[in-house]
Amino acid sequence: MNGVFSIEGEAWRPQRDLVMRALAAQQLESFFPTLQFISERLLRRWQRAANSGTDTDVLQDLTRFTVDATATLVFGKDVNTLEAGEDAIQRHLGAIFPILSYRVNAPLPYWRYFKLPKDYQLDRSLKAVRGFVEEMIAHARERMRRAPAEKPHNLLEAMLALRDEPNSGFSDTEVYANILTLLLAGEDTTAHSLAWAMHILAGKPELQSQLHRAARNALGDARVPMKFADTAKLGLFEGVAFEAMRMRTVAPIIFLEANETTELAGIEIPAGTAVFVLTRPSSLDDNNYRDARAFTPERWVGHRDSAREGHNTKAFLHFGAGPRFCPGRYLASLEMKMVLAILSRNFSVEYAEDPETTQEVFAFAMMPSRLRLRLSGIA
Repeated sequence: MNGVFSIEGEAWRPQRDLVMRALAAQQLESFFPTLQFISERLLRRWQRAANSGTDTDVLQDLTRFTVDATATLVFGKDVNTLEAGEDAIQRHLGAIFPILSYRVNAPLPYWRYFKLPKDYQLDRSLKAVRGFVEEMIAHARERMRRAPAEKPHNLLEAMLALRDEPNSGFSDTEVYANILTLLLAGEDTTAHSLAWAMHILAGKPELQSQLHRAARNALGDARVPMKFADTAKLGLFEGVAFEAMRMRTVAPIIFLEANETTELAGIEIPAGTAVFVLTRPSSLDDNNYRDARAFTPERWVGHRDSAREGHNTKAFLHFGAGPRFCPGRYLASLEMKMVLAILSRNFSVEYAEDPETTQEVFAFAMMPSRLRLRLSGIA
């Protein structure tokens, strides 16, 4: 599973090109109808909870949404966990990140010498996911063979088409590694970011009213964005997502290693030294953001990269920075804008239990320990 997230050296650049082209911003319009369809399922799920007056496990809802969106966009396979319940691949994907997180932080690589039950579980989950991906690759190849003139229907087909270009230098193994990377990265990080945003909004009824008005202005009587062009009107909702990521980043630690001896701020870092970058301090520093502890979505609307306005986006490291900037950033942003606009257009939200019971849990990404909210429908 050595995809673009983990590959190093000269092998990184061609993989980066493959993934960036498959996830380019101009590709999103063709994915929009699928995302709209899945968003309507989330709306129906939340409507049922609101109509019944019961609280809902928001983190579970959002994880199912991102699993459905990622599987459909990547493979063209509708797993429909929002309505049909959890499927096997969702369970296996959910098992991988916590064990990888444990290994990253383990003082000794014991699994190279003996295995515990959780290590066998990781082996089983990776084997199941590999089988699923290989089956999807075979199906995609067959569809592309039958209709070679058609444009790719999903990300997998887009990657296979790029891999099949003359002198591409890619193999199916590298396609597999990057598809697995997209499955893992596309599920947890987006769902957890949305969960933290909803956790914050539940305690801010005035902001919810402001967002409801903004959603009505952008969508009119529609309950969900009906056209891709509608998403361009959702800048404030992207601001809510980015502000939640700034204050409750799901990527609080970036693990790096110095490839060569480097000096940083007068400190020599020898080649091979492990470097752990903490992303939250810079995001909560008043030198980078005016009144940095305040939740202000507007700071992301209309004056990006403007230090003069007290807004230094270089301090925002949720999607990384530089050449290894997250290639899925535009897709994640689109998903988050869609969900937050649907939430604000159709519901008010409040805590179903003491918000202090929601704690941060680090399992490769920072997630809420639990998050139960109560939704109420609004016209």
